Amino acid sequence: MIKKFIQTLVIVFAPILLLAQDPQFSQFYANPIYTNPAFAGSSNNIRFAIIGRRQYTAINNSYTTAATSFDAPVTALNGGVGLMATTDIAGDGKLTTNTFNAVYAYNTQISRKAFLRAGVQASYYQRTYDFSKFRFGDQIDDQAGFIYTTSEPKATDQINLLNFSAGALFYSERFFGGVAIHNLLEPNNSFYSANSSETEFKIPRRYTLHAGANIPLTNSRYEDERVIISPNVLFMQQRNFNQLNLGFYVKKQSLTTGIWFRQTSRNTDALILLVGFKLPKFRIGYSYDAVVSGLRTAAVGSHEVSISFEIKPIRKSEKKSKKAMKCPEF
Repeated sequence: MIKKFIQTLVIVFAPILLLAQDPQFSQFYANPIYTNPAFAGSSNNIRFAIIGRRQYTAINNSYTTAATSFDAPVTALNGGVGLMATTDIAGDGKLTTNTFNAVYAYNTQISRKAFLRAGVQASYYQRTYDFSKFRFGDQIDDQAGFIYTTSEPKATDQINLLNFSAGALFYSERFFGGVAIHNLLEPNNSFYSANSSETEFKIPRRYTLHAGANIPLTNSRYEDERVIISPNVLFMQQRNFNQLNLGFYVKKQSLTTGIWFRQTSRNTDALILLVGFKLPKFRIGYSYDAVVSGLRTAAVGSHEVSISFEIKPIRKSEKKSKKAMKCPEF
C-alpha cells in the first residue's frame, strides 16, 4: 500500500515540482493553436475544436487535461484570430491550472505558392490547489490513521499570472513547418514564494519546432480521393526536458490513421496510435499512447479524444482569400 502511494506521488507531482512542464497533447494538430499561435485562421474556415486527455489511466489521480478553442480568418486583419481555454487537473484535484488565451496571426504571401504566418498569444493563468487533500506526517495516529490537523503552514491557494507566446509558420502546397515559443515572460508560479525571482519557481519557456509534408501515393483528379501520406516531426524543449515525436499520417477520403514514436530526454516514452474520421463539417479523432518506458509497470497508457467543427464563413466581397493551409487535422 505504501509503495503504491509513493509511486502515485512520484508520477503525479514529479513533473510539476521539478520541471513545471506544460501539458501536451498527442494529437497536436487537432487543436493547432495550442501547438503554435500562428495556426489561427489557417484553415480559412470558422473552426471549433475540443480535445480531452487522460494520462496514466491505471492510477486514480492521473492527469486530466482538456482544451477548447475557436479560430477564424479575418480578411480585414489580413490573418486570423482565436480564443482558447485549457484546464489541467493533477493529483485528484490537488493542483488545477486554467488558462484563457487570445490569439492573432498575420498572414502574408511570399511567392505564388508559399505563405508565411506570424502569431502572438496573450494568456491569463489561474492556478489553484486543494490543501485539504494533502496528507502530512503529523496527521497520523498509529491506530486510526490520518485523524489530526496538520501544523504545516498553508500558502495562498490561488495564483494569477499573465503570459505571452509567439510563433511563425511557413506553408506551401505540400510542405509546412513552424516554430513557437511559449511562456515568454517566464512568470513565477510558486504558491509559497510569489515574489521570488529564483529560476526553479518560474514557468520555463517552451520551444517547439514542427514540420510535415503531404505526399500523394495515388493519382486522382480529386484530391479527396487520393491516398496521402504525411510524415511529421515535432520537437519540444522546456528547461532540461525535451521531447521528440516522429511519425506519419495516412489519409484516404474520410479516414485518417497515424502512428508516432515519442522519445524524451529521460527515456523512450510511448508509441502513439491514432484513428480519425472526417465528415464535411465534422471531425473526430482518437489516439492511444502505449507506454513503453519503465512507467508501464505502474501506469497504463493514455487516452485522447478530439472533436472539431468547421463552418465556411460568409464573405461580403468577392476578394480572393489567402490559400488555406493543408495540414493534418489530428
